[in-house]
Amino acid sequence: MKFTVVLHTDDGQHYGVIVPDLPGCFSGGHGIDDALASVQEAIDLHVETLLDDGVDIPPRQPITVHQANPDYAGGVWAVVDVPIEKYLGPAEKVNITIPRRLLARIDEYARAHGATRSGFLAEAARQAMRG
Repeated sequence: MKFTVVLHTDDGQHYGVIVPDLPGCFSGGHGIDDALASVQEAIDLHVETLLDDGVDIPPRQPITVHQANPDYAGGVWAVVDVPIEKYLGPAEKVNITIPRRLLARIDEYARAHGATRSGFLAEAARQAMRG
């Protein structure tokens, strides 16, 4: 799953990282690469705790929403991919019926956005159920 993060530094060497969509999730590191690796671990642990507590993972907001927050002014924005599927239970194959043209559009959209058909449909379902 992809998460938006914002990095800040005072000295150009040590970075703090905040995950705006996961309140209370933050990390840091020496250099950008180290900070991004550290925040991936922080996200993994944070998501595991949320799910263990029966709390849904908050939806990812567009970066532009977070950029309007003055707390994140001057930050460097990035998106990290953290494999949290292990906490969601084993995958199950399902058989669904869907019009061929719609399926082709789903596949095209998913491919253009670096996702799989299953990943796209799962994320669309999560978003629909949140709303």
